[in-house]
Amino acid sequence: MKKFMNGAETILSESLSGFAAAHAGIVELGPEGKFVCRKRLTPGKVGLVSGGGSGPEPLNAGFVGYGMLDAACPGQVFTSPTPDQMVAAAAAVNGGAGVLFIVKNYAGDRMNFEMAAELLESSVATVMTDDDVAVENSTWSAGRRGVAGTLVVEKIVGASAEQGRDLAFLKDLGVRVNARTRSMGVALTSCTVPAAGRATFEIGETEMEMGVGIHGEPGRRRVPLVPADGIAEEIAGAIAGDLGGEIRGEALLLVNGFGGTPAMELYLMYNAARRLLEKHGARIVRSLVGNYVTSLEMAGCSVTVSMLDEELVDLWDAPVETAALRWGR
Repeated sequence: MKKFMNGAETILSESLSGFAAAHAGIVELGPEGKFVCRKRLTPGKVGLVSGGGSGPEPLNAGFVGYGMLDAACPGQVFTSPTPDQMVAAAAAVNGGAGVLFIVKNYAGDRMNFEMAAELLESSVATVMTDDDVAVENSTWSAGRRGVAGTLVVEKIVGASAEQGRDLAFLKDLGVRVNARTRSMGVALTSCTVPAAGRATFEIGETEMEMGVGIHGEPGRRRVPLVPADGIAEEIAGAIAGDLGGEIRGEALLLVNGFGGTPAMELYLMYNAARRLLEKHGARIVRSLVGNYVTSLEMAGCSVTVSMLDEELVDLWDAPVETAALRWGR
C-alpha cells in the first residue's frame, strides 16, 4: 500500500486540518474536529447537516458553505460518524428555525442520525437519500443505497434554505428531489482502506464490478470488461427502466468519478450516457462532470439522473460557494 499519510490513526484528523486551512474563508472545524461548519452562518435559516464515513470526498465536507450544507460530520474511513458529532453539529448551526438532516441510506448512518435526532431538543427533520438503482438490499443498507444523488438533494435543498423556506417545506423538497433521482456505478478497480492496508476486493484486469457502491462494496455482479458504450448502455438502461415514463422530460446528468478515473474518461462516459439517455426521452438541460462522490482511489464512475422542473432548475442554478462546488456569486 502506498499512500500519503503519517499513520492510519491520524490520516482523517490531519486531512481535516488541511481542508479547513485550505478553505478558511468558507469553513472551520468544530470543537475536537467533530464536524466541519460554515464560517458564516445565516441567522434564522434552517440548518442543513449531513455526514458519513470519510473516503467519498469531497462529499460531505466539500459541500459545506453558502447554498448547500451548514455542517458535515466526518466519520472514520467508510464508517458512520457518531451521534455526539451530529448533536454537536446541529447545535452549532441551528439558527432558530430547526435542523434538517440529509442522510444516505446506510445502516450506520441511519441509526446514528436517528439517535442524534432523539437526543436533540430542537426541531429536527430528516431526508433519506436512496438513489442507487443497482441493489434493493445489501449488508450495508436496508433498501437502496444513498450515493451521488445526495449531492443533488443537498444543492437544491440548500438553495431553497437560503431563500428562507421553513423546515417542513425543505423536508418535502428533499423527499421530492430524491424521488426524482437515480444513480448507478461501475468499478474497474478496488480501493484500499488505510487501516486495512489491502484492496477491499480483488478484481481481474479484464473484469469490472457493475453497480458498485461508494464504500467499495460490491454491486449487481462481476462481469467481463466491455467498451465504454456498452457500460453506459447498461447503466442508462437501468436508470431509464427504473424511472419509467418519468425519464421523458428535462433532466440533470451527473457523471461522477470514484477518485482514480481521469477527466478524459469521465467526459467520454458523459458523452455516451447523454446520447443513450436522450434516446430514452430525457432532455439533458443541466450537467456536472467530475470527482464529487468518490471511493478513495477507486477507478470507476457513476451516472446520476435527476428529473427537473422549472423550480428545480432555478434552485440548481442558484449561487453556491463551497470548497468543491461554486458558481454564480
